[in-house]
This record gives sequence, structure tokens and C-alpha cells, in this order.
Amino acid sequence: VQLQASGGGLVQPGGSLRLSCAASVSIGSFNPVGWYCQAPGKQRELVASLYRGGTTTYADSVKGRFTISRDNANNTLYLQMNSLIPEDTAVYYCNVNHLNLGNYWGQGTLVTVSS
Repeated sequence: VQLQASGGGLVQPGGSLRLSCAASVSIGSFNPVGWYCQAPGKQRELVASLYRGGTTTYADSVKGRFTISRDNANNTLYLQMNSLIPEDTAVYYCNVNHLNLGNYWGQGTLVTVSS
């Protein structure tokens, strides 16, 4: 299983980005799927997760601003990031988990929020 994350970049505070994570296999059976972030000098932490039934969880810091979604037909996971703030600056990693196949990480995409 290979995951290719993209969509990061430099954005001004208040701006938006959409991260994508393209998988080499069907992600329909992976449960959950999610996005994590790691800021400089900090541990990697969960940003958002999505379960197959549609249940989502979000870190308190991103609730109401970020939305996780998946496109099973195109084997892609998304993270829509709105109202970005400097504290969102981090490397973002996608993650998928399968009971039998295991847990996989994308390579990370850097998001920098700065004026």
C-alpha cells in the first residue's frame, strides 16, 4: 500500500488548502482513515479521522474549520482546511488502517500558514 500526499504549501492566515492522499489500492475497506500533523519540535498528533460508517472525529483545535472526506471510487482521502491560522503550520500525514493489511502512512506534505 502506497500513499501519496499532496496539496500543501504556503498560505496566508485565513486562507484555505485542500490536502489529497492518493492510495495505490482501494481504500474502501480501510477503517479508519485519517490525517495527522507534526509541528516542529512536537509529536505527531491526530487531526481528523473518518470511519467507514461516516463517523468523523476532529482535534478540538480544528473543529469547524477542517473537513475530512474520502472518495472510494478514486482511492483518495481529502482534508479541506479553511480559516487557517499560523498554529496550523506543520507537516501533514495521511494514514489508513486495515485490520488485516496493517497501518500505512503517506510521506507528508508541508503546510505553512504565514503572512
